[in-house]
Amino acid sequence: MESKLKYISLSLLTGALALVAEVTPARAADNKPNIVYILADDLGWKDVGFHGSDIKTPNIDKLAATGARLEQFYAQPMCTPTRAALMTGRYPIRYGLQTFVIPSSGTYGLATDEWLLPQALKDAGYKTAIIGKWHLGHADKKYWPRQRGFDYQYGPLIGELDYFTHEQHGVTDWYRDNKLVKEKGYTTTLLGNDAVTFINENNAATPFFLYLAFNAPHTPYQAPQEYLNQYKNIADPSRRAYAASITAMDDQVGRVVDALDQKKIRDNTVIIFHSDNGGTKNTMFAGELDMSKVKIPCDNGPYREGKGTLYEGGTRVCALANWPGHIKPGSTVDEMIHVVDMYPTLAKLAEAPTSKSKPLDGMNVWQTISEGKSSPRTEIVYNVEPFRGAVRQGDWKLIWRTPLPSSVELYNITQDPSETTNLVAANPDKVVELQKRIEELAKGSAKALWLEAQFKAIQPGLHAPPVMPNEDAYYKVEEP
Repeated sequence: MESKLKYISLSLLTGALALVAEVTPARAADNKPNIVYILADDLGWKDVGFHGSDIKTPNIDKLAATGARLEQFYAQPMCTPTRAALMTGRYPIRYGLQTFVIPSSGTYGLATDEWLLPQALKDAGYKTAIIGKWHLGHADKKYWPRQRGFDYQYGPLIGELDYFTHEQHGVTDWYRDNKLVKEKGYTTTLLGNDAVTFINENNAATPFFLYLAFNAPHTPYQAPQEYLNQYKNIADPSRRAYAASITAMDDQVGRVVDALDQKKIRDNTVIIFHSDNGGTKNTMFAGELDMSKVKIPCDNGPYREGKGTLYEGGTRVCALANWPGHIKPGSTVDEMIHVVDMYPTLAKLAEAPTSKSKPLDGMNVWQTISEGKSSPRTEIVYNVEPFRGAVRQGDWKLIWRTPLPSSVELYNITQDPSETTNLVAANPDKVVELQKRIEELAKGSAKALWLEAQFKAIQPGLHAPPVMPNEDAYYKVEEP
């Protein structure tokens, strides 16, 4: 009898241990949530279903409906500056990436003395991956993601490429862990495939940071026929392809969420989604391809202008946050948040140290996102450059263009988010106050690297041919 009881006790203990072993890995990182950060490229504010678009985005809409819509989420006016702001938690004026984007001919990149978000998260025990577009330096490998804190990298390094050939200027721009990859497939689908694989293969006991940066729906507007067929009702070919590429991206977002569910880690994963800037409205900012004969299809809803400008249409972007049990489902957060805030916010959630970073411009806005509390942020620095600047403090926003003839615009953004009524004449004191702030920021700014590159290129005997990553570059720099 005694031996039988011992046997039963041993069996129960063995079963309990097996159950713990089965459950524990998926729950081991409970105090440090997985982070899936999804970035769209040049997505119009209104071009998602939850903002009233006829473009089909059911998976993104579901994340918005079960999470928080961030309706005053600001990015920089263009791609490279926003990505830099996210990675550093600091405005691009601090390190020279405030002007334009890094072109394919650019030899510069994000300063290597900046301590990036993936580096901070690695210090907290995270596995870090970038699957998608980098656009923070490509000509020298010291700027590449694997050298900047990412354990794993897959996708393009530059800002624009063909969705099917993965080329720009006839050169393939598609890499995995610093090695050139030549493969077939639509970029959006390939990135989704890789993200799902990463989630499935990750040890559930190790928290991860997955930066999933789609190049969709950036130019050139391209999509597989199966997605184009869904929009036969749209006559304009650019709008049709643009809409199709957004739906294709939405499908991959859905696959990523499904993978999290199947791995039983969805409840311990925070998902952030937003665009890197407003949708393009002017062909000048569409990319390196000649888009002069193309009708730009983006829709920024009620907001003025788009990508490349300091108006709300260029900087207030479609955004959401979702974490079951931690963010109020179906909530609308109408408080100021800037992309620089995501560094300290996510670092705090991950218990990651930020002591190695330079002074952050970002603020911890977790309570604003999760509970709808007032934002600690009272100012938005849209951008400050030698030829223009814009700052918002509270309700008031000033846009100041300095080249002669100069111009000044003042808007009450709370009352006039569409920026239709210039209130300069009626508020001279506010104009002076905000101009003083822009001057202060300008004096503390680093020189714009893009402008320096242009000046060098126009000197006698100097030219700026495309500088693209290539096979030979792999052998010139050691692995991280």
